[in-house]
Amino acid sequence: MLDKHSIAAQYQQIQNTICQSLQLLDGAAVFEEENWQRTGGGGGCSRVMQSGNLIEKGGVNFSAVHGYLPDAIKKSFNTDNDDFFATGISIVLHPHNPWVPIIHMNIRYFEMDNGLKWFGGGIDVTPHYVIPKDASTFHQHLQAVCNAHQKTFYTKFKAWADDYFYIKHRNETRGIGGIFYDRLTPENTDLSWAGIFEFSKAIGNSFIPIYKNLVAQTRNLAFTPQQKQWQYQRRSRYAEFNLVYDSGTKFGLETDGRIESILMSMPPMAAWVYNYKPLPNSNEANTMDLLRKGIDWVGN
Repeated sequence: MLDKHSIAAQYQQIQNTICQSLQLLDGAAVFEEENWQRTGGGGGCSRVMQSGNLIEKGGVNFSAVHGYLPDAIKKSFNTDNDDFFATGISIVLHPHNPWVPIIHMNIRYFEMDNGLKWFGGGIDVTPHYVIPKDASTFHQHLQAVCNAHQKTFYTKFKAWADDYFYIKHRNETRGIGGIFYDRLTPENTDLSWAGIFEFSKAIGNSFIPIYKNLVAQTRNLAFTPQQKQWQYQRRSRYAEFNLVYDSGTKFGLETDGRIESILMSMPPMAAWVYNYKPLPNSNEANTMDLLRKGIDWVGN
């Protein structure tokens, strides 16, 4: 029988598998593990890797928390109920090499004692330098995962990601998008609860194949100090989005979550150069031209 404890246990197994695979892929660093308890109820397991061969800083966090929702969250959820349970995995990897993209994944489940419940999540990529061929392969992989569960998912969730991962005050997308979805239920998916959970796990299990493909051709590329500076500049945009717009960050802060785990997504080093403008026709300028909504990466 599918229940919240079973969902949490299977999410934690996905965390274990991903961490084992990432340590092998990095080849040097290992995850530092910290098990923690939330004052209001529940807890989690945070695993962070730093100063590896591939990953400069990365985290794979699991949590299963419960307690009472603050008024601000109840208002946003349009409920008067208090008791909640939330579990999920959140991943952010910041690489050393600026040719390797930042990657983020989140899969999660939420329920309240009044019967309100849903699944959410997604996976997206933020390249410092957009490589169109890699972007197309990434989106094709996501389309295949979505199509195995519901033919309409990719188109719907890709557009959702384009809108969600948008830095309004910069008028640019955070990266090349991916998929994003929230509040999935049988009523809005034509899948059973078990079917939605299988889709959620499929997204989680797609992470390692996707990331291996993204880093295979880029992790050993040479880069200059100027390209490293560009990486710091792009990381600043990532930080801006997560601190200003990200709903997971807001939920964690509003529900008295563990700060180190919530802000695990922050890059180890970033730069805010005043009024930075890339040179015309440079790789940096070409990347900026591709940070926009609505690009058909699968069709390229």
